[in-house]
Amino acid sequence: MEFDYNTQRKRLVIPEYGRHVHRMVEHCMGVEDRTERTRLAKAIIQVIGRLNPQLRNAENGDRTLWDHLFIMSDFKLDVDAPFPMPTPEELETKPKTIPYPQSKIRYGHYGKLVERMIEKCAAMGPGEERDMFATLIANLMKRHFLAWNRDTVPDGVILKDLEELSKKRIKLGEEAQLTATADLLRQQQTGPKNVTDTRKRSGGRSRGRKRKKRF
Repeated sequence: MEFDYNTQRKRLVIPEYGRHVHRMVEHCMGVEDRTERTRLAKAIIQVIGRLNPQLRNAENGDRTLWDHLFIMSDFKLDVDAPFPMPTPEELETKPKTIPYPQSKIRYGHYGKLVERMIEKCAAMGPGEERDMFATLIANLMKRHFLAWNRDTVPDGVILKDLEELSKKRIKLGEEAQLTATADLLRQQQTGPKNVTDTRKRSGGRSRGRKRKKRF
């Protein structure tokens, strides 16, 4: 008796689809009638689409499925496809390197986003809206500061850093009231509360039923 092991079979091009799908592709390639071959190819697309449901809602999902079909056929499947057959060179092309931002952050514990918010606030015209925005930024800076140093931070330090980061364009007076340190620390320590499920659970032991003891 001869045994048929996977190690002795043909290598799977896309193992995620399994050997049966690859055999379907091989059978499709062996059909001589182009119309029938196209019909089988569309049926295979439906199968691999069910095996890869996340591609259905993805951008260019149908194009990706057809690319997978052509790859499994070693770019030899000749059918009337809605998309052109890709070439191996196109699939092996490396994506362009995305440059890493080299901008410096003056205070790492505040982060780059806070600096952008300060620039946005500094560009606003004077008024109540700008003062409210500046106060929100100052409270956010205080929260970030306490994430690194959980002891305490005077409001004067936050206001001074805000003035420095804004290049003296934003100045909040000493009368500006920031959120108390204790309140900010309490918010950081308090996580989301677990909601108790008050629904009755099924599958419990029924009342009034006694189990017989086995001796």
